[in-house]
Amino acid sequence: MNISLSRSDLMTALQIVSKGLSTKPQTPILSGLYLNAKDGNLELQSTNYELGFIVTIPAEVHAAGTAVLPGKYLTEVIRKLPAEEIRIDTEQTNALAVITSGTARFTLRTMETSDFPVLKRMEGTLRFTIKDRTLAKLIKKSAFACLREEQRDRRPIFTGCQLEVEGKTVTLAATNVHRLAVKSEQLEKEAGQIRIIIPAKFLEEVTRTISSEIPSDIEIVCSYNQVSVSFENIYMTTRLIEGAFPDYRKVIPKEETARTQVTLSTAEFAAAVDRASLISRTDQYNIVKLEFERGLLHITSNSPEVGEAEETIEAKVEGYEATIAFNASYLIDAMKSLDSDTCILSLQGANEQGQNLSPMTIREEADPDYIYVVTPVRTH
Repeated sequence: MNISLSRSDLMTALQIVSKGLSTKPQTPILSGLYLNAKDGNLELQSTNYELGFIVTIPAEVHAAGTAVLPGKYLTEVIRKLPAEEIRIDTEQTNALAVITSGTARFTLRTMETSDFPVLKRMEGTLRFTIKDRTLAKLIKKSAFACLREEQRDRRPIFTGCQLEVEGKTVTLAATNVHRLAVKSEQLEKEAGQIRIIIPAKFLEEVTRTISSEIPSDIEIVCSYNQVSVSFENIYMTTRLIEGAFPDYRKVIPKEETARTQVTLSTAEFAAAVDRASLISRTDQYNIVKLEFERGLLHITSNSPEVGEAEETIEAKVEGYEATIAFNASYLIDAMKSLDSDTCILSLQGANEQGQNLSPMTIREEADPDYIYVVTPVRTH
């Protein structure tokens, strides 16, 4: 392999594919990047068996060929090179890649090409096209509600979002048992039917990689154990999470049975809860109490070790007055996912003991295809 190419093109590609490198690789080859030069392009690949990336960039190919280079060192070298034009040559010396740019010259030891698990673009059983901004909105409004990756030992299934395609409707649902976020969007064409569970960390990586200012189409291909997302010169793939996602529709309270409905400013509510949590977040459950009465929402928190906080904001309260408590983080996260200036909270009412323990829903008028459900916390 002998190629010349732009440093900025290569650096952009490396920043993407290096996300697929293992920090603690199962085998040494997984710390390498696979390079394939042919037909006026350089293809870069990385994989850690869970996650895979392919990025293709233009290159002047003097001699076609493949090589595997240590990903970390290649990225660091390219970042520091002095000139815009780079040459990478593996033809001159056995088991070495010679990298030149301006007055700088580096040699990096190559790795055994035949050891690298080369990625093949998947065929899949279902494929559909979605606008990048539509996909970004689906992910923004759902993935945050998943169980964190570091907690995956408890319930791995909840570290992923369920992708559900039904005709033209695509839905992402996410839960960590204590909260649920569900967002739907419409596709331009019929796409068939499928339900799969995609790791949330992969979806978040997709949104970080979608950076185009100009709206573009993204192709999603699904199979029984894998999903791929491709757009422009980037291809990303991941293994799916095995198992059955719970029937989340059963836990969404019906709007018509709500006994209290509250409309209030999204920004004011988020800021007031955030301030109250300055006191409560020292506690394991980070509890804030909400008291709804005519025209007002009273927010309080306390910690025996720290002190107390209280604040009152305006709110349009319809139906019964109510008192209920939540983990503040779950409310703040929900507010960050909203696009509207106002949000609507719906409560189902107290039980026979006078406690509000039914889940609360959060919606926004501007987006009827989004709902967030959060379970309250017992305070006594």
